[in-house]
Amino acid sequence: MDDWAKELPGADLIYPGIAELVRGEGSAEALLVAIGSPRLRRLGFRLPENAELPEHPELLLYRLLCEQYGKAAHSQYNALIRRLVSFERAVEFRQARLARKGHASGRRRGDQSGSRKLPTDRNWE
Repeated sequence: MDDWAKELPGADLIYPGIAELVRGEGSAEALLVAIGSPRLRRLGFRLPENAELPEHPELLLYRLLCEQYGKAAHSQYNALIRRLVSFERAVEFRQARLARKGHASGRRRGDQSGSRKLPTDRNWE
């Protein structure tokens, strides 16, 4: 994955989570990455195979948060899931934007042939 993804919201959880998951650790970040592993793989992140992932990472994460936060575990869990989804959406948006600009298809920058510029593009230039 490119360096730009490290600057996205939630990257501070996802990148350490990937490293911890690879090492077999059961941290909140690693469990969060395990929860998001199908979508993160589709986005191009290299993750351990499904057989190496913890079973029921959602339950494991919630139990871990219960130990750490007690009654506040539910809100902590929801906050972590929101950050995961935010990161995934930001990566998807960025990849789509790069593809529209020709980076992924081999077109030169500025070559708009065959692509339609959407009105929202001007807000992200």
